[in-house]
Amino acid sequence: MRVLVVEDEEDLVEALRYGLVRADYAVDVAYDVNEASQKLYAACYDLMILDLNLPDGDGFELCRAVRAGELDGESGPDLRILMLTARDRLADRVRGLDEGADDYLVKPFAFPELLARVRALLRRDSGGGSAVWTVGELRLDTGRREASRAGRRLNLSPKEFAVLRYLMSRPGQVVSPEDLLEHVWDENADPFTNTVRVTVGTLRRKLAGDDADPLIETVVRHGYRLREPAGREGA
Repeated sequence: MRVLVVEDEEDLVEALRYGLVRADYAVDVAYDVNEASQKLYAACYDLMILDLNLPDGDGFELCRAVRAGELDGESGPDLRILMLTARDRLADRVRGLDEGADDYLVKPFAFPELLARVRALLRRDSGGGSAVWTVGELRLDTGRREASRAGRRLNLSPKEFAVLRYLMSRPGQVVSPEDLLEHVWDENADPFTNTVRVTVGTLRRKLAGDDADPLIETVVRHGYRLREPAGREGA
């Protein structure tokens, strides 16, 4: 999943980036409203972590613009927004939620709590209420970052884990390489490399193991699909 951090405190930016990347998120950063608006217009994000006190404007206004569709960009008005700010007054928290934020977290904060809130917001894609997702024999624990198939532990790299998580949030759907690049890699990824194909290939082999059927199908000229078993229950 791809996250945009909008924050002007460099030390906090680096701490957020480090922690989120370790949790297998693709992370881009904007230091002010203008830069954030440009990135929201150009790229499709799953979540924005938004400070309110920014050098060139107010995070409330950016949140309102996103919800009103005024940016008319790739991320769209349904982008999930987590406000992360030192403003701890009840009036500010109420205003943030009324302006369209999905959640509001006050600084200083505990990073495990921020991660839990991020996971809760991103689970809306899969309609799940748990940190553990299942699709057929596949089990993915997003909290512990563990994956298994039919009880067999899968030793996945961070990018393989992130690709599997994205595919499991859309079982049975064809996901294009461009979509994977947009949501799993950050803005520094080279769109002209074979990184998506190589990562999906190694993930497919690890899922199959020595003798199991492959679960990821290649749909020629369209992308990849995680096979959805008949009668599966929602993740």
